[in-house]
Amino acid sequence: MSDIEPDSEEAMTKEELQDTQPPAREPPQNASAPVAHSHTPAPITSSATTDGSIVAMLMAPKPKAKPPTSSSSASAASVPRMSHPNPFKDRMGLGAYLQDPASLPPSLVICHSAGFVAVRDKFPKATVHTLLLPRDPAVNLRHPFDALADPAFLAFVQAEVRRLRALVAAELRRRLGPYSRADAAREAVLNGEVAAGGEVQEGGGGGGGGGGEGCDAQLQPQLPPGRDWEAEVLVGVHAVPSMRHLHIHVLSRDMHSASLKHRKHYNSFNTPFLVDVADFPLAADDPRRDPKGHGYLRRDLVCWRCKRNFKNHFKELKEHLDEEFEAWKRE
Repeated sequence: MSDIEPDSEEAMTKEELQDTQPPAREPPQNASAPVAHSHTPAPITSSATTDGSIVAMLMAPKPKAKPPTSSSSASAASVPRMSHPNPFKDRMGLGAYLQDPASLPPSLVICHSAGFVAVRDKFPKATVHTLLLPRDPAVNLRHPFDALADPAFLAFVQAEVRRLRALVAAELRRRLGPYSRADAAREAVLNGEVAAGGEVQEGGGGGGGGGGEGCDAQLQPQLPPGRDWEAEVLVGVHAVPSMRHLHIHVLSRDMHSASLKHRKHYNSFNTPFLVDVADFPLAADDPRRDPKGHGYLRRDLVCWRCKRNFKNHFKELKEHLDEEFEAWKRE
C-alpha cells in the first residue's frame, strides 16, 4: 500500500495522472449523438443492450488488456520521451469519453445522453464510484465553482445527478442488499421465501355481485421498502479538481477500495474539500473557495462512520475502514 501523497493541493497521485490515457473504442455502429449546447434535459441512453442491465453492468468486470506484441513493444521503445513532459497532458483524459460515448464499451460508460456521460471512475475510492461528465464545450473546461454558478446549468446538472444517484443506490442494493438487516424482509420476498404483502384494490367494472370485493378487485403486491441506499451515496465536486474536464463524483460513502492509498485520497471525500452539488451556488465568502488556506487535505484522518480520530496514521485508518465496511453493509 502506498502512503506517498501528492505535493500539490489535490488528491490525485502522479501514478493516477500517468494512467489516464484515452479509453479504447469499439467499432462504430451508429452515428454519435450530437453534443448539447443548451441546458435542456435529454433521455439517457444506456450502453447496455438489454432491459434491466444498467445496474448489473455497473460493476461488471473490465476486459483484460492483451499483452503487447514484440513489434508493438519495439515501436513504443522507439518513441522518444520528453525530458520535461507537459504536466497538463494527462489531465485531459476525461475528454476522451465525451465525443462519442456510444463507441465505448459498457465496462467504461454507464449511460449517456446528448448533455452528459456517466462513467466509472478509473480509480474508485469506494464500492461504487462514478463520474458525471457534462458534454457542452461551453462549460466542460470551466472550474466547477464557476460552471455551477449558472442557475440554468446548475439545475440541469442537479437533475442528472439525481438519476445517476438512483443508479448508484440500486447497484449498492444489488451488491450489498443480501447482507443488510434493513433489506432482510425485501430479500426474503425477492428470493421467494415469503409472499409479498398487498392490499385489495376495488376494480371499476360491474361484476354483477352484491358489492364489496367484486370480481374486478385485484391484489396489489407490495415489496418491503428496505434500506434507503440513496442516503449512502455522496455527490459533489472537488474544490481543486485533478482533471481538467468538469466532473461530478457520485459514489458510495464506504471508502472501501484498494485505490484508496493515502490521506489526501481519503480527505478529499471526507472533508469540505468535496462540495455537495446541492450547496451551489456558493456564497462569495464560502470557506470552501479557499481549500488550501483551510488545509482540508491535511486534516487529521477521522473515520466517516464512528468519528474516531486516527491523526495521520493512514495504515491504521485503512485497516479500520475494512472493519467498518463489514459492519456498515450489515446495517
